[in-house]
Amino acid sequence: MAALLGTKLGMTQVFTEEGRVERVSVVEAGPCHVTGVRTMDRDGYEAVQLAFGQVKEKHLQKARLGHLKKADAPPLKHLAEFRDEAGELQVGETVTVGAFEPGDRVKVAGKSKGKGFQGTVKRHNFSRGPVSHGSHNVRAPGSIGASATPSRVFKGMRGPGQMGAKRVTQRGLEVVRVDPDRNLLLLRGSVPGPAGGAVEIRSDR
Repeated sequence: MAALLGTKLGMTQVFTEEGRVERVSVVEAGPCHVTGVRTMDRDGYEAVQLAFGQVKEKHLQKARLGHLKKADAPPLKHLAEFRDEAGELQVGETVTVGAFEPGDRVKVAGKSKGKGFQGTVKRHNFSRGPVSHGSHNVRAPGSIGASATPSRVFKGMRGPGQMGAKRVTQRGLEVVRVDPDRNLLLLRGSVPGPAGGAVEIRSDR
């Protein structure tokens, strides 16, 4: 089993034995409770459902509380299924950071930082227009199509709009250090989302 739910705590740096600085993301991963196991015979696919992030009962719906009580789990905020990661796990068991070792490669999925409504320069890295000689088109996107032919804007035309706040997966991150006592994973590089954001960690095969 090599999958966990966790919370991004932020970034820091550590030193290797050779004295090299490593920029790492600190993730509090687990312990995660197994709240469901999907099987090919019953569900048509194999997966394990993990839960993480203890909260007060008043913050969860009754349906969620009933589901967690069946698995002998406390009130937990985050639930996620991991395909093909069930292995020999059973409902009621717990998964910890011991599932990973230094040197493992993982992929981390999370919700990226929301930037709000942004223009094409910031959102799509468009070049700006001229800023002198009376130009009124400094950060405007410019033409987005012809008139009579084709008389429409092609699908997929990049424009202003909501930036960020969407699911992003960062692949190929190396586990630099594992701290079982504090349930911490130190991953080389950055992971998606703000500090305090929920993330999914799984082995990157």
